[in-house]
Amino acid sequence: MPELAEATWPTTSTPVPPDVERSICNFLYFEAELLDDWRFRDWLSLLDEGMEYTMPTQANALTRDRLKSISPPTSYYFCDNKGQLEQRIRRLETGMAWAEEPPSRTRHLITNVRVAVVGHGDEYQVKSNFLLYRQRMAMDIDIYAGQRTDILRPSDNRAGWTICRRDLILDQATLASNNLSVLF
Repeated sequence: MPELAEATWPTTSTPVPPDVERSICNFLYFEAELLDDWRFRDWLSLLDEGMEYTMPTQANALTRDRLKSISPPTSYYFCDNKGQLEQRIRRLETGMAWAEEPPSRTRHLITNVRVAVVGHGDEYQVKSNFLLYRQRMAMDIDIYAGQRTDILRPSDNRAGWTICRRDLILDQATLASNNLSVLF
């Protein structure tokens, strides 16, 4: 299993210029719009060929276990690469994916964006909080909340950035959803 992005924020990172930070925020909002509008092919074009896209399960741990650094083994809701994401999208496009027929309506809300320089300044670690609202049919409603850690690299694509990695941490330990067919 892939190692998750570092949980602590860099304390000695190079300051990020305000125009770069604003560009990254605009990119994240544009990406959310693509996903909400079901423009998945356009979204795929924003992903690096070596993209890693993970969401581990969460466990409720007692304080005494956390203090002893006892944690359950990590398992994943998904641990995908770009090829696997392309397969998921291809399936959605067929109209035969029962979990998305009729298609869900989603709203991706991105907030609390924090940007830090990674390595030699050619990549940025971007932490953000998200709320994903999903409604399918009349009464099938799911709300996902959590934190994303992205690694972004400047790109010559029309959005200006490429997503190299995305690690998602849900606040929920138990999902009430019937499926996880949406993209975060």
